[in-house]
Amino acid sequence: MTVERFNSEAAIGYTQITTFYEDFSIAEHFGERGIRDTYRRAFKGWKNSYKYLTELVMVLNWKLWRWYGKNNTYATIYNELWEKAKEYAETHLEGEELVYYYRTID
Repeated sequence: MTVERFNSEAAIGYTQITTFYEDFSIAEHFGERGIRDTYRRAFKGWKNSYKYLTELVMVLNWKLWRWYGKNNTYATIYNELWEKAKEYAETHLEGEELVYYYRTID
């Protein structure tokens, strides 16, 4: 199995701190169920870590655009999950954590 990686540092100057991108790349080999299960586990495990939550939102967005126009099912799933994670982050983060979030995703 080949695991897709995204060189975010070269593309946008951001150094990833998690394996979320690779985790979702592996999950894609198991279809919609694999993607949703990976999201549930990542969100449950890391929603209270503002840096990891921020990166989860970013990865979901990258994956959405990765599949846009190529696999509408995956793009739709990633869009749904991105919206959920984004809404959670923007509702629950505050102060310096929210500043970090906006500064990082911008």
